[in-house]
Amino acid sequence: MEAIFQLLFVELKQSTQASERNCQDVARRIAAEVIRICNESKRIQASGEVEAWAKTLARHRLQQCLHYYKLGSRQGRIELHSTLSAIVYRYITPTAQSSYQARLTLIEDFLQGFYLEALNAFRREAQLHPTFSPKTLLELAEYMAFTERYGKRRIPLRGNRSQQLIVLRAQTFSQQQPPETTVDMEEAAEGGSVDSDQTWNDTSVQEVRERMVLAEPETVLDDLRQEVIKELMAYLEANQQKDCADYFALRLQDLNAQEIEAILGLTPRKRDYLQQRFKYHLIRFALRHRWELVHQWLEADLENNLGLTPQQWQELRVKIGEGQFELLRLKQQGLADAAIAQALGCTVAQVQKRWFKLLEQAWEIRNRLVSGEGSSTNE
Repeated sequence: MEAIFQLLFVELKQSTQASERNCQDVARRIAAEVIRICNESKRIQASGEVEAWAKTLARHRLQQCLHYYKLGSRQGRIELHSTLSAIVYRYITPTAQSSYQARLTLIEDFLQGFYLEALNAFRREAQLHPTFSPKTLLELAEYMAFTERYGKRRIPLRGNRSQQLIVLRAQTFSQQQPPETTVDMEEAAEGGSVDSDQTWNDTSVQEVRERMVLAEPETVLDDLRQEVIKELMAYLEANQQKDCADYFALRLQDLNAQEIEAILGLTPRKRDYLQQRFKYHLIRFALRHRWELVHQWLEADLENNLGLTPQQWQELRVKIGEGQFELLRLKQQGLADAAIAQALGCTVAQVQKRWFKLLEQAWEIRNRLVSGEGSSTNE
């Protein structure tokens, strides 16, 4: 146990920016899981190579954890979501009259419940408090790696067959199997290898993976998005734009234009005008009022070159010229506006105005491929 713990702890300490205490906790939990598997597996015990098996399992779990850690919270969640979606795709079967979108919706509903089940299993197997939730990136990576393994556990069935746990859950969810086929999680045996499902080669599965990647799943780490919503609402209220705040609240509920018009008592023309006014305030909020928060949420902050690709970054570099590029360089150094104003020989207000203009140009370049428009935002 101690040798496995040290192996994991040293690697986590070297490969992550997590605190020493955080690395110790995660290493201890992974080591305990590995030892438990080795002790309970008759095959491993009979092999006479228990120590070698323990190291192999420990390294496998370590690499899974580091994989999700390096992806980051957002991309890691997208990767896990699309991986599990691809496995269960053919087992989530809506009625014949249902659309392809209906199947995606069912998959979303199923996985939200499965994530909660996996979290409860993680708490139980790691002997954590019943209310434990991942608080750090390393803990989130540990949970996501566990969730992938948990879903892929092979469950013995009659006739010397086996199936992945998440597939059995999906079949029960779709009511293709009677309720009694639900597998007791306590009896789910952990395998040492990660099995690939045959659905990976299905072209329809590749399509659903791509579709799932486009939308970030709602998870326990949605705090940043909620903070953006809260701040934007406060901004609209402070600027006496209550009708824009009402419009935004309805948009968050995915209501269409006709439904919004009916609720707010607007004609299509008035609703269009309100939409344009909301867009104006949204841009001011995103590029001037709380640009740091919004860009962090979009993963387009200064550390990520404002979300631009190398080619787009070079385009911005040419477009803004030397004066604004010097402003960008000082911003990347973390200097306050007052210090930047002094360095550039201008006022703080001028710094803020120039920065707003620069962010607007970066925003235009970043979204050009998405919008399909090449027009300037300087109209």
